[in-house]
Amino acid sequence: MTRDAILVLNAGSSSLKFSVYDAAHWIPESDAQRPQGPFLRGRVDGMPANPRWICLRGDKVLEEELLGGGQDSDWDHARSLKLILERVTRHCPGAGIRAVGHRIVHGGTRFVEPVVIDQAVFAALRELVPLAPRHQPQGLAAIESMSQAHPGVLQVACFDTAFHRTQADWAERFPLPRHFQHDHGLRRYGFHGLSYEGVVQRLPDQMGSTANGRLIIGHLGSGASVAAVAQRRCVATSMGLTPLDGLMMGSRPGALDPGVLLYLMREHDYDEPKLSRLLHDESGLLGVSGLSSDMKTLLQSSSPEARQAVDLFVYRAAQEFAAMIVALGGLDALVFTGGIGENSAEVRAAICHRLSWLGIELAEEGNRRNAPRISSGASSISVWVMPTEEEAVMAAHTGKRLLDSLDSLAPHDEPLRES
Repeated sequence: MTRDAILVLNAGSSSLKFSVYDAAHWIPESDAQRPQGPFLRGRVDGMPANPRWICLRGDKVLEEELLGGGQDSDWDHARSLKLILERVTRHCPGAGIRAVGHRIVHGGTRFVEPVVIDQAVFAALRELVPLAPRHQPQGLAAIESMSQAHPGVLQVACFDTAFHRTQADWAERFPLPRHFQHDHGLRRYGFHGLSYEGVVQRLPDQMGSTANGRLIIGHLGSGASVAAVAQRRCVATSMGLTPLDGLMMGSRPGALDPGVLLYLMREHDYDEPKLSRLLHDESGLLGVSGLSSDMKTLLQSSSPEARQAVDLFVYRAAQEFAAMIVALGGLDALVFTGGIGENSAEVRAAICHRLSWLGIELAEEGNRRNAPRISSGASSISVWVMPTEEEAVMAAHTGKRLLDSLDSLAPHDEPLRES
């Protein structure tokens, strides 16, 4: 028996994550009810030199293996997608992929909602590569590989920037000569939008009418950002033109005096590639600790440098959270999400301690258990923990476009490729 499926792909610089969802929830003839989680998920990471594969059904690991590699490895996103499709067939022999949803980091100003990918859209996404050279090419590679493997399948681009397009023009503007925004697209785009969107969608189920109030959501992980949300719409965010700005991150510095870069260029011969490595790969928790970009590793370390890295992360996060109160004109609730935000009670407690002047008070046991609500009854601001569900958001958007396409769109038989 054939099972219609939606494949969700999340391409990173060295990884390709996937999830497979039942498409029946979006097909009119189906009697399926509320969409459930993926019936298969996994990833290839460590590309190109040390590729690793893991495949899960629920929390059960079905496969886990090293894929070879080495310094001369050519393991890329196309090869990873081929493996994913083979293993989906192996573990879900009746599944037929009806549509594919892609996480695309940058949508610029044109793409404010998910869109079906055709040749014109693909070309427009390529034009945005200079705004996200570390992320955009990987998403495009996954689109191109999928179109070559299955030319007729519907593909949908879901954008990490779209959630933030509700910011006011002045909130997006850099204090540079005006023509830089118009002529070169220099503005505060914001990122992690699919994560924020998923959290915002689930807020009413958790906090009732407070969901429509003034909220700060902190997406804390190896990449980290914060968003100010009012009436469930973004009014401000910490990331700007690129995912380098704002909070301190695993290996990125966050907000940094531009004079530091000018000094390194002038006095120490830093060129663009060297600066890029410094900003993307060598800074943040890793740079300050000299040990690791992983928060869990640093929390377990007795090194004073590791402790300082954690303290700086907390300090910068609290600063950015407080700044968002200005954008909101007050605060009703604080929400933590992302790998650190969802799982590190110690980091949450430290951030909230720095914000205790707002009347925030945590329930220690709830915080330790990563409970949905971790503030005490006496807290004037409620504090919540919510898992990020980017893949579920992408599956829903893709399912909606699939439903729309059943009557209005013909299959795209010509493979999408770079011209």
